Amino acid sequence: MKRHILSLMVENNSGVLSRVAGLFGRRGYNIDSLSVGETENKRISRMTIVVTGDDHTLEQIKKQLNKLIDTLTIVEIMPENAIIKEVMLLKLKANPSNRSEIIEIATIFRGKIIDVSQETITVLLVGDETKIEGFLELLKQFPIVELVRSGMIAIERG
Repeated sequence: MKRHILSLMVENNSGVLSRVAGLFGRRGYNIDSLSVGETENKRISRMTIVVTGDDHTLEQIKKQLNKLIDTLTIVEIMPENAIIKEVMLLKLKANPSNRSEIIEIATIFRGKIIDVSQETITVLLVGDETKIEGFLELLKQFPIVELVRSGMIAIERG
């Protein structure tokens, strides 16, 4: 089983996300990650969908997605020819004694401190999956209050 990254251009209409997710659910395919956003053209959205499966499963998924009226294009993005990122917001319990250590680790990973309170510190981190997992591994000693990850977004190089 291999992980595949699909980039779909779809019409920016209500219900498109529901129809795409429903297609996966009805056929028993799992979505590992899904990110959606408007493109430079407000009438078109880009969906980045990460799925795990063999080549036959991937072909079935592509065929089913092509049948949806709102689907404009489907491209499989090859990781070696792409820029792949994920966004994470992480809120940690922090106090005066450990706050500087959290900030130091965030700085090493080029994270940005976006909120500080008496009891918490919130970090924004952008990177690939390995960077995010490494960051979380170093911070596991601090209690996590909340964690939000965007899922992968990808664009071909060049």
